[in-house]
Amino acid sequence: MADLKVNVCGVEFENPVIAASGTFGFGKEFEELYDLSVLGGISLKGVTLERREGNASVRIAETPCGMLNSVGLQNPGIDHFMKEDLPHIKRYDTKLIANINGNTAEEYCAVAEKLGDSVDMIELNISCPNVKCGGMAFGIRPESVLEITKKVKPFCKSPLVVKLSPNVADIKENALAAQEGGADAIALINTVYGMAVDARTMRPVLANVKGGLSGPAVKPIALRMVYDCYSVVNIPIIGMGGIMTGEDVAEFMLCGASAVQVGAANISDPFAMPRIIRELDNYLTEMKIDDIKSLIGKLRV
Repeated sequence: MADLKVNVCGVEFENPVIAASGTFGFGKEFEELYDLSVLGGISLKGVTLERREGNASVRIAETPCGMLNSVGLQNPGIDHFMKEDLPHIKRYDTKLIANINGNTAEEYCAVAEKLGDSVDMIELNISCPNVKCGGMAFGIRPESVLEITKKVKPFCKSPLVVKLSPNVADIKENALAAQEGGADAIALINTVYGMAVDARTMRPVLANVKGGLSGPAVKPIALRMVYDCYSVVNIPIIGMGGIMTGEDVAEFMLCGASAVQVGAANISDPFAMPRIIRELDNYLTEMKIDDIKSLIGKLRV
């Protein structure tokens, strides 16, 4: 077997395949299917300072080559997460990333402070398109990306990953702003803003009208943005967007990602990530590559 270990800003993952936030919950449903220790890591469902009920139903819509979601960050709040959910998932030998959200900079800081050093990394979600206020506003302009990153960073006792939105004018500017603000790594892309319409009822499919598009449909956008950001930043990149196979992982790493997150694939196939890890290992064997790290940024242009 090839060496699948990767290091992202000082955190060593047994393999580069991480569950994307919002598609894996806190792991309780998936632990009934397989040993979660096979995963490189889990980016846990986004948490906020207070409990949130999320958006009204319908919140999920299937689209050609993808899916729209407008869940709205439903979660039990940081205190419940720390007391009930985190101790449970910590039983597994995998890296844990806490995805944090807020309506204000102060809320983001408070959540980060409560986490302390209880997780391996903190993922600053400033790019969720499914909430009425908060995260998305911070993630659009490079000036606001810089500001929120600088404010939250001092409260983080674990490496800070800033999750970037693709719904921007120039992803490179926002990546550089996150780096300048003190981010230890960046993650991209979050979902692409979209909507679905039912021609028979003449109504939007989602109750919230618009939502975030994920799945294979966004993969070309995600690859391009990872490639662009790799050319300008000197901090690690965690890539995501439409990863369904082991070779998809290799493509993201060739474009500059040090690790990846798998999201929508978990919805269509609950065994997707163990399969992707096996496929990735097979790919490396076929290509006679001993160390997966040798793929990072080695796209032949």
